[in-house]
Amino acid sequence: MKGTNLGELEEIVLLVVANLYDEAYGVAIKLEIEEKCNRKITISTVHNVLQRLQEKNFLESRYSEPTKERGGKRKLLFKVTKSGQAALVNSRTMRESLWKGVTELAFE
Repeated sequence: MKGTNLGELEEIVLLVVANLYDEAYGVAIKLEIEEKCNRKITISTVHNVLQRLQEKNFLESRYSEPTKERGGKRKLLFKVTKSGQAALVNSRTMRESLWKGVTELAFE
């Protein structure tokens, strides 16, 4: 297993997967990041991050049922694992701890 620290984009993708819940697949994740984060991202970048997160055991995936709208194709859906949830909690705790130490003087 690779390291357990989250990079910024990994954290964003994990949070988006958690927010999309049962509709978290590549294109939906890409669109959500672009809309909510005002950040352009390619689908190949999304796929690379999803793969890294699976290698870290932070995500699991399964195929949806085929749909007529997609010409019988299935979507690869993602779900945050218990390890992924723990990584998000750790990341949030670390950030909140760091923010508590910031004073108004730091921004002068």
